Amino acid sequence: MRRISLLVALVAMIASAGFAQYKVIKTARVGGVGGFDYVFADAVGRRLYIPRSGQGARVTVFDLDTLAPVGEIANTNARGAVVDPQSNHGFSSSKPVAMWDTKTLALIKTIDVQGSPDGILFDAFNQCVWVFSHSAPHATVIDAKDGSIVGTLDLGGAPEQAVTDGKGHIYVDIEDKDNVAAVDAKTLTVTAHYELGDKGGTPAGLAFDVKNHILFVACRKPANMVMMNADDGKIIAALPIGAGTDGAVFNPATMEVFSSQGDGSLTVIKENSPASFVVAQTVQTPVRAKTLTLDSKTNNILLITAEYAAPPAPTTPPPAGGRGGGRGAMVPDTFSILVVGK
Repeated sequence: MRRISLLVALVAMIASAGFAQYKVIKTARVGGVGGFDYVFADAVGRRLYIPRSGQGARVTVFDLDTLAPVGEIANTNARGAVVDPQSNHGFSSSKPVAMWDTKTLALIKTIDVQGSPDGILFDAFNQCVWVFSHSAPHATVIDAKDGSIVGTLDLGGAPEQAVTDGKGHIYVDIEDKDNVAAVDAKTLTVTAHYELGDKGGTPAGLAFDVKNHILFVACRKPANMVMMNADDGKIIAALPIGAGTDGAVFNPATMEVFSSQGDGSLTVIKENSPASFVVAQTVQTPVRAKTLTLDSKTNNILLITAEYAAPPAPTTPPPAGGRGGGRGAMVPDTFSILVVGK
């Protein structure tokens, strides 16, 4: 009887700790040609935006609740997309930037920008869209109301993901410099660079607990999630994640941060307090499901992936110091949307 009681108590403790709760609850094989990078959930408008690059370049749009296709922004070779819920304007990180009506998906205008647009962020603080580029200018700031360019700035390196506190402070992970840039959104100036030191390198994902001022920096080398004080850059802790991270997101409703990795894993880290963090779960996902977005209404995480054929055998040895092989072609009609939830 005592053994049974202990077993029941142990099961209850594991369940209450939230272990092994997340899983892939839905897979929508939507197919279609083109490469892919970022995915964005408009939790208010209930739409999911997935840019497809290369052949037939466009921004594909899906119903966030059913994952049924609802339209597209044609002729847009983009890496990411965001929405301003106040003006109902959508934007793509493309060259030129596309601006559209989120109600009708009708193109409003295109905006000429410099650099090579990659990451993108909407900042509700002053209703601006930040388009990030690995080459100069590293950031182009656009007024979401009318699509005019507010300004550009040098971030001191190649930016990946960015977050905002909604109060005039933006943070950007600088992939090739192993730091996080702190930016004043009012003056469009970099106020500090927070170094990762030996805790992490090649940061490719960034998430933010705005309430507690904690940055979560997802790094590739070493593969760690580094917790950092957003006010001064002090490193609080570091925990291991999977290989090949390419995105991170924080859910304030559950106090969890998620890192998606190309090795077929989704790392879930629980913030027990502003000074205590633990890897709560590693969810198995398809390989290359490496970018993610949060649906804040359902608390679900959405990822995108596809299957790839084996790379062709090299006909000549790679150059000294170079890389051989490479990824094979995408298997037709295997592009899929994954929903991870409880």
